[in-house]
Amino acid sequence: QVQLVESGGGLVQPGGSLRLSCAASGSIFSINTMGWNRQAPGKERELVAGITSGGSTRYADSVKGRFTISRDNAKNTVYLQMNSLKPEDTAVYYCNAGPTWGLTGRFWGQGTQVTVSS
Repeated sequence: QVQLVESGGGLVQPGGSLRLSCAASGSIFSINTMGWNRQAPGKERELVAGITSGGSTRYADSVKGRFTISRDNAKNTVYLQMNSLKPEDTAVYYCNAGPTWGLTGRFWGQGTQVTVSS
């Protein structure tokens, strides 16, 4: 099992920034990819960004150029720097980790709320 603990969510005004963190513990030897998905009210959960242990990344088109994912393998921690936030970024953000990019064998955090509002 892998445990994921998220931090860094909150309320921010449009155009502002937030940084999310997610620390992994447990059977981390099974982990290659880590990332963030989000789910807004009434919508399906969607990919935000992901990163492999080697540093390869992927982003949703809606966040490219605004969000940056990074990873500290020594600390088993993944970060999501979110800049130029928009109201449509409001959602619960879920950290996740797994052996591949797929959903099989993936572990999920409990989620952290991000609200972008004036």
